[in-house]
Amino acid sequence: MDKSEKKELEDKIIAALKEIYDPEIPVDIFELGLIYEVKIKQDGNVEIDMTLTSPNCPVAESLPVDVKNKVELIEEVSEAKINIVFDPPWDKDMMSEEAQLELGFL
Repeated sequence: MDKSEKKELEDKIIAALKEIYDPEIPVDIFELGLIYEVKIKQDGNVEIDMTLTSPNCPVAESLPVDVKNKVELIEEVSEAKINIVFDPPWDKDMMSEEAQLELGFL
C-alpha cells in the first residue's frame, strides 16, 4: 500500500467515523474530537485510538464496537482494532470549530 493509497483509505475511514454520532450530543465522533489517531498498516489492518466524553459514558461498551464494525465495512480494511484511551482526557476544546459552532460554544 503506497502513500496515496493509505491517504485514500484514511479519508474513507474518517468519512465512516463521521457517520457515528455520540448519542447525547448531536455531533459525530470525529468532529467531537474523540478520535485521537488512525494507524493504517500495510496488511489493511487498522488501529484507532479513541476516547469517550467521560469514563462513565453510557455508550462506553457499545461505541467502540460500532466504530470497529463501521470501519471493517470498508473493503480495504482487513481488521480494525479500537483502543480506548483517556490520556489526554477529552474536553470541549478538542472539538472541531464546526462542532463547537453547532453546539453554541463559539
